[in-house]
Amino acid sequence: MTRTTRVAYAGAIHTAFPHDDGIRLADGRVLAESAVTWLPPFEAGTALALGLNYADHVKELARELTITAKDEPLVFLKGPGTLLGHRGYTRRPADVTFMHYECELAVVIGSVARKVKAANAMQHVAGYTVCNDYAFRDYLENWYRPNMRVKNRDGATVLGPWLVSADEVADPHALERASYVNGTRRQFGSTANMVNDIPALIEYLSDFMTLQPGDVILTGTPDGVVNVQAGDEVVCEVTGIGRLLNTIVDDSAFLSTQQFQSAIGVPA
Repeated sequence: MTRTTRVAYAGAIHTAFPHDDGIRLADGRVLAESAVTWLPPFEAGTALALGLNYADHVKELARELTITAKDEPLVFLKGPGTLLGHRGYTRRPADVTFMHYECELAVVIGSVARKVKAANAMQHVAGYTVCNDYAFRDYLENWYRPNMRVKNRDGATVLGPWLVSADEVADPHALERASYVNGTRRQFGSTANMVNDIPALIEYLSDFMTLQPGDVILTGTPDGVVNVQAGDEVVCEVTGIGRLLNTIVDDSAFLSTQQFQSAIGVPA
């Protein structure tokens, strides 16, 4: 049973583990959480995100949907630049009027999966982490074809803090999830309410594409999403997996962050 993550510290990327005083690097050094830059807790491959995969979220959005039943899962891809680690900063563009969090259970693939049946699907799961997959609703044209500007913003898909090995999670379909904005709970739900559960998703996806180690499936969000503003601190929590923290910033604050400077290659 393991919990690991990846952090940047002193010019290098390190594997890290939980410690009572913060985190412990693989070389034994113990550091405060705030002393490092948290990265997504695993080296991510293809990120596959699910839309409308929770019955309560579908009900919440019923007035906006033109179709009330799906013949197959709604899946879209996330670009690598969207991924961000724990304690990072997510930009709220000045022209956006409705930006909201989405607390999700992320499923990390551990072995090659090709045309896998649901009955055998879970053996291909390496572990789980928490995801906060922000949406920019101003640009939503069709729930069944999410516009790139809705779901592929730099740093708007937050993963972490830990990759929790599959053997540590007795039942990934019985986990409570909650989102907090500035300490107030705004979203609550259970993974028991997935429309398509994890084995079904792996069977569906692996039927037409090969899933590789490091690929991650973002399984969707429950109801309770609300608009967030620059300065808000958002926490997404999945029972037994972790508490994922990040902060919303405006354009000018984001452009001055070390996170952005590193992304565009500006020396520290």
